[in-house]
Amino acid sequence: MPEWLFILIAIISANLPWLSERFLFVLSCGSQGKRFWMRFLEWLILYFIIGGMALLLEKRRMGNIQEQDWEFYAITSCLYLIFALPGFIYRHDLKHLLERR
Repeated sequence: MPEWLFILIAIISANLPWLSERFLFVLSCGSQGKRFWMRFLEWLILYFIIGGMALLLEKRRMGNIQEQDWEFYAITSCLYLIFALPGFIYRHDLKHLLERR
């Protein structure tokens, strides 16, 4: 898998929790809708799934997995948060403005 395709998959997956109204993309949340903690939990699960895909990609490309310290995971989680920003802005700001019009 090319690296640019992996980054595109990461960007899409980071935005999915804010674009879907189903918890874990399967369970209906009822009339209350999906809460913020549900969206964050989905985002966190997708972060670990994408991280696992990155490890598999690194193992396939390089033959081994480089050992990382906590700083690496802090940076990747912040980067994944930045990837999720468009979906977050759409959900909490833009959607309400568009519905009023």
